[in-house]
Amino acid sequence: MIYLIGSLAVILDQLTKYLAVSYLPEHQFVPVCPFFNFFLTYNKGVSFSFLWSDTAYGPYVLSLLSLIICLGLVYWITRESDQFMKACLALVLGGALGNVIDRVRIGSVIDFLDFYYHSYHWPAFNIADTAICCGAGLLFFKLFLQKKEKK
Repeated sequence: MIYLIGSLAVILDQLTKYLAVSYLPEHQFVPVCPFFNFFLTYNKGVSFSFLWSDTAYGPYVLSLLSLIICLGLVYWITRESDQFMKACLALVLGGALGNVIDRVRIGSVIDFLDFYYHSYHWPAFNIADTAICCGAGLLFFKLFLQKKEKK
């Protein structure tokens, strides 16, 4: 069941990226509502273009690092007894794998979600990034509550 959560994150991520590439113009805002656009772009780095690399080996180095982290997450999941923690880790794992697929396949990560306020835009992101952030956020929240209960 836990790996189903990660698998659904990968499938939803790849499906939405396929639809974005198929139907959205590249580097053009497509307004959806007053604070959200679709904006197709390609990220050669990690979150918010951190560690951006335009070298031929850059995507492979980032993919290798991501896969090592994924192996660590799988190890953690197999050792963890708390089902909620496992679900959080599975979301992070699924998101990481969704972005690795892009890096290996096309050399960059497909981003297309653009939230903004007036002229201030949050960096474009995708469903994999959302799964990673939600999983990590819930995981930290759970760990914070556990630590608070022990006091």
